[in-house]
Amino acid sequence: MTNAIEAHGLTKRYGQTQALAGVDLAAGAGTVLGVLGPNGAGKTTAVRILATLLRADGGSATVAGFDVASQPQQVREQVGLTGQFASVDEDLTGVQNLVMIGRLLDLSAREAKRRAGELLEWFDLEEAAGRVAKTYSGGMRRRLDLAASLVGRPAVVFLDEPTTGLDPAKREAMWDVVRRLVTDGSTVLLTTQYLEEADALADEITVIDRGRVIAHDTPLGLKRQIGGQRLTVRPAEPDRLEDVRAVLGALSGKPVESAGRDTLSVAVADDSALPTAVTELRAAGIALTELSLHLPSLDEVFFTLTGRPAETAATTEEDAA
Repeated sequence: MTNAIEAHGLTKRYGQTQALAGVDLAAGAGTVLGVLGPNGAGKTTAVRILATLLRADGGSATVAGFDVASQPQQVREQVGLTGQFASVDEDLTGVQNLVMIGRLLDLSAREAKRRAGELLEWFDLEEAAGRVAKTYSGGMRRRLDLAASLVGRPAVVFLDEPTTGLDPAKREAMWDVVRRLVTDGSTVLLTTQYLEEADALADEITVIDRGRVIAHDTPLGLKRQIGGQRLTVRPAEPDRLEDVRAVLGALSGKPVESAGRDTLSVAVADDSALPTAVTELRAAGIALTELSLHLPSLDEVFFTLTGRPAETAATTEEDAA
C-alpha cells in the first residue's frame, strides 16, 4: 500500500523543550491513522509540521507524495486541516465562509456556491447557512470549520481533536463524516483525546509520549500487546459479590478488581476461562446479570504505555510550545 503520509525522524525543539525527538509516522492511502498521547506529547506539533505550518528541526516527511520542506505549496494543495479551535470568519455567514474559501481555491463562483451548499447539507447546517458564524453554537462552528477544510476535496485531511467539546450525538455524527471521507478516497490523520474515537475510526494507531513514538499497531494489536483478556461478572444479587470474588480469584490466581457498581473483573490467560467461570459460578448458585470476556480497552492500553490515564490528554493542547 502506498503511504499518503510518511515521516521519518521528525525533531522539533522549543527552547529547552524537545517537543519531537525523532518521530516516525505512516498512513496508507485511504486509511485513518489515529495519533494518541498525553498532554504535551507532541501530537499537534507533528500535525503542524505535516501541514507545513511549522518547519521541523530535523527529519523528513512527505504528504501525498510531496516533501513538506521543499514542496510546501504542493502539499497545501493536497491537504485540509481542522485544528483544535474553529478558525472561520465569525462576521461572515456559513455560506459566505465556504464560498470565500472555494474562491481562494480558484473554484468558479458557481462551483464554489455549489460546493458550499453540498457541505452545508452534509454537516446539517442548511438552516443556519444565512446566519453569521458568531451566532453559531460551539458545535456548529466546529462543523463549519471542518466543512471549510473539505471545500477543496483534499486527498489528505488532518483532524486535530475535531470533536473536542461536542456532545455525544454530534461526536458520532462527526465520526460518520470521517468514515465518509475515507470512503470517498481521502486519507485521515486524527489526533484525539477520546480513546473510543480512535478505537471506532482508526485503522492504525501511533502512541506518542514525550516527543517519541512508544507504540504503533492496529487497535486490536495494541490491546493484545499488554497481554491477556479480562473476565467481567455482575451477580444478580449484589450481596453475592464477595462469593463472585472468591470464584474469580480461584479461577485466575490474579487480583480481582472492581469494574463498576456491583461488578468485578479479573485478568485471564485466554478464552478457556469463560466456560470454566460459567461452570464454577453455576455450581456456587450465583445468578448473573452480566458475564463477558474482552480484550483490554484502549484506556487500559494507554495507561499501561504512558503511565497516565487518558484524561490527561489535552483539550487545548499547544504541545510543548
